[in-house]
Amino acid sequence: MTSSPGVIAPPPVISVTGLTKRYRSVPVVDDVSFTCRPGTITGFLGPNGAGKSTTLKMITGLARPDAGEATIAGRRFADLPNPTRYVGTLLDASAMHDGRDGRTTLRIAATMAGVPARRVETVLATVGLTGAAGRRVGTYSLGMRQRLGLGQALIGDPGVLILDEPANGLDPEGIAQIRTLLREFADRGGTVLLSSHLLAEIQASADHLVVIRAGRVVASGATADLLGAQGLLARAVDPEALRRLLRGAGLAHTPGADGSVRLPPGIPAEQVATLAAQAGLALVELRPAGGDLEELFFTLTGTASEGGSR
Repeated sequence: MTSSPGVIAPPPVISVTGLTKRYRSVPVVDDVSFTCRPGTITGFLGPNGAGKSTTLKMITGLARPDAGEATIAGRRFADLPNPTRYVGTLLDASAMHDGRDGRTTLRIAATMAGVPARRVETVLATVGLTGAAGRRVGTYSLGMRQRLGLGQALIGDPGVLILDEPANGLDPEGIAQIRTLLREFADRGGTVLLSSHLLAEIQASADHLVVIRAGRVVASGATADLLGAQGLLARAVDPEALRRLLRGAGLAHTPGADGSVRLPPGIPAEQVATLAAQAGLALVELRPAGGDLEELFFTLTGTASEGGSR
């Protein structure tokens, strides 16, 4: 959330400082720092194997960092007096008892959170599971398990949500419902940290972005700011001639599969246009490359597709 001049931003609810985790001396998360403030959705992005899930586990006390610290509302997760009343988490929707029905699953969660049993029906309606609440979890589809997992995260009426791939397995209608739910949660002052591979959804909902690659943060900031600083996109009648021209001028660029080239921030459009004109090369497109999260993601992470483990 960008503050107006003279307006003091609210203090962070989630604060991550220098988190580091190594497995067999290999760094999986390396000096990761970022904050999440109330009233915002923060998209946490990175290719598979970048360290996203490990970072979320350290924030929520499921993994011990080798260095650094993560706090929620000023305390480590393990030090919160009743964590489910402060933060709702969805890190693995498969970790549920298949023999229980959905309603019983949430009733147990409500008892553990110390909230009235009547909240169960409210949450079932919120996540769209009222009609399936009497069915055993073992009969649920992946999307239904995701809904139930989100219900468990919401049951304690927390002010913070930390979610890992909450839309996994959902159909387009379900994805849109989750997007609306999270936006309304944040608009009421809640704080959301959301990891997802659905870049279009992150672009549509996230106020801030944190992008990691190989365990390190490679970009962090307001979504609008990051999407507005992607350099130039150029296209010529003769794509190969354009690439030769740029190489000859010593200008860094990345060829696109569609014949376009991307130039990093800091290179003036006038410089590219002048070079092309002097070489007699006709440009058919020269514009800012901002506005597309997928393009930004691939540029920052050096990937064209994802594979491997997280």
